Amino acid sequence: MNAAPVNHPFEVDLQVDAGDTELPGGAQWSRWAVATLTAANHSSATRMTVRLVGLDESRQLNNTYRHTDKATNVLAFPGAQTSTLIYDEERELGDLVICLPIVHGEAQQQCKQPLAHMAHLLIHGTLHLIGFDHQDDVSAEQMERLETQIMRRLDFPDPYIVNQAICGANDGE
Repeated sequence: MNAAPVNHPFEVDLQVDAGDTELPGGAQWSRWAVATLTAANHSSATRMTVRLVGLDESRQLNNTYRHTDKATNVLAFPGAQTSTLIYDEERELGDLVICLPIVHGEAQQQCKQPLAHMAHLLIHGTLHLIGFDHQDDVSAEQMERLETQIMRRLDFPDPYIVNQAICGANDGE
């Protein structure tokens, strides 16, 4: 894949409103977002917001904006995309809301390292912000293939394969 690199500064505004002490810093989230934008040939955005929340806030936002009364792993809220050719330093890609208790629960259930699952949800959500979806089999397969490529480029395992070594380690707990 010959992706055009994001050739300007990209920033993630990281907001943490959940009690998790083992989180990657903003630079790591930015690295994951830039890898996603580069792989998807999307280079116009300069920033995004990632908000890490608990179950109550995730449920409230999901209910308000998606009319589903339950918490969810990631919500994507695209920013205003303009079609100007002029470089706009304030071009906001959008907001991602990631529910940390769900991330940790899913990571354990799916035999994944929590950091890898956080990276995957950031990649998945960022793809939603730039227009990818998984509403049908073809678009789901395309999105999953791109997510897997990005994860591998970032030295993470394929997010759609169960890691038996991690599952085996959790059997005794």
